[in-house]
Amino acid sequence: MALVCYNKGCGQKFDADKNKDDSCLFHPGVPIFHDALKGWSCCKKRTTDFSEFLSIKGCTRGLHSNEKPLEPLLPEVSSEKGGNKHINDQEIIYQGPKSAEKLQKERPRSDESKTKLPHKVSASLAKELEKLDISQRAENENKESQTVLIGTRCKNAGCKTVYQGPETDMEVCTHHPGAPVFHEGYKYWSCCCIKTIDFNDFLDQKGCMAGKHCWVPKQDKKKVACRYDWHQTGNNVVVTIYAKNTNPEFSCIEANRTVLSCQIQFENDKIFKREFHFWGVINVKQSSVNMVPSKVEISLRKADQVSWGKLEDPNYKPEPEVVEDPFTKTTESHQPDYEIDDDDISDSDSEWAYDTPPQKTREEMQRDEQRKQEEEMQNLKRKEVEMEMKRAMEEQKKVEEEEKKREEQKRQDEEDGLDEMPDLE
Repeated sequence: MALVCYNKGCGQKFDADKNKDDSCLFHPGVPIFHDALKGWSCCKKRTTDFSEFLSIKGCTRGLHSNEKPLEPLLPEVSSEKGGNKHINDQEIIYQGPKSAEKLQKERPRSDESKTKLPHKVSASLAKELEKLDISQRAENENKESQTVLIGTRCKNAGCKTVYQGPETDMEVCTHHPGAPVFHEGYKYWSCCCIKTIDFNDFLDQKGCMAGKHCWVPKQDKKKVACRYDWHQTGNNVVVTIYAKNTNPEFSCIEANRTVLSCQIQFENDKIFKREFHFWGVINVKQSSVNMVPSKVEISLRKADQVSWGKLEDPNYKPEPEVVEDPFTKTTESHQPDYEIDDDDISDSDSEWAYDTPPQKTREEMQRDEQRKQEEEMQNLKRKEVEMEMKRAMEEQKKVEEEEKKREEQKRQDEEDGLDEMPDLE
């Protein structure tokens, strides 16, 4: 029975009965790989090609051996990640990251209740807010100290009261809290919806709400957009919103496991509102907010140590924002205050006819007809000129083709050696 020799460098088959002391040619040493050179420790031959290394003949003769060499011992693992350790006869199993399909199935709902994240205000931001507070108080004191001039009209819409003195503040202000609506020839206020066609009747409509007079126009908060960025580490996702001098008292940052809702007021009169629907899942309890003078950093702890491909979920489709349209009818009893001065409203109906275009006079109609006729005449003349040019080009091409044919005929006659024959009498 043929056996296989396991000596290094041999690998031949042999018969145990015919095995002699010089039958096997092998390498007793070990393979060496150093500086791109390959060889055996028992002989001095070295090569850079692996196939040549395998074909190096042995340097020692001896008996064939069918015993497999012992495998080298593996080094002991010192770190916990290298293998499973047994503590108190219990095996510790290390699990890999979850697949995308499993994460999608385990993804929580986005309509879960939100929790306000704890925030930390830096010392530098506190100083800046103190300065802004002092300046704001000074501005308010200046406004309050300013005396209202006699003859100033109330800024509430629909109120025509004129300031006559301190006793005027004791009167009740009857005004319209809604907005003026001009649609399809009708004029009305969105708060009471009493429609009229005449503009003067619209101005004479009494207010539907009682309150105090307003002699100084109010400054509403402005909703603005802020630049934001994000980055991630193994355990956290950090969302940075570049809003300067954020006021923590009037700001609110809430989150659940998949949605972050931000309402940030900064620089006294600016508001940033936005919702982030995350690509992954976060741990709300271990998340926090850090506010500095130049930005707001929101540190979110990942629920799973998985690298996020994007900040927001690409499958989420946001609903379109509802824009308040003054030309649509509203049934709400109260809306935000709109500061409209009666002096700014024109007394003519034609200036408010937005939905119907102005009618043209007869002269304008005649001018338009003349212009159309002139344009048509010019287009006809252009077409006639183009047709004449095409005809001239076609005639010129025909003449050139006839001349070419004549020249070719003359050349053929010359080549054949034929001369013109005289006319016979």
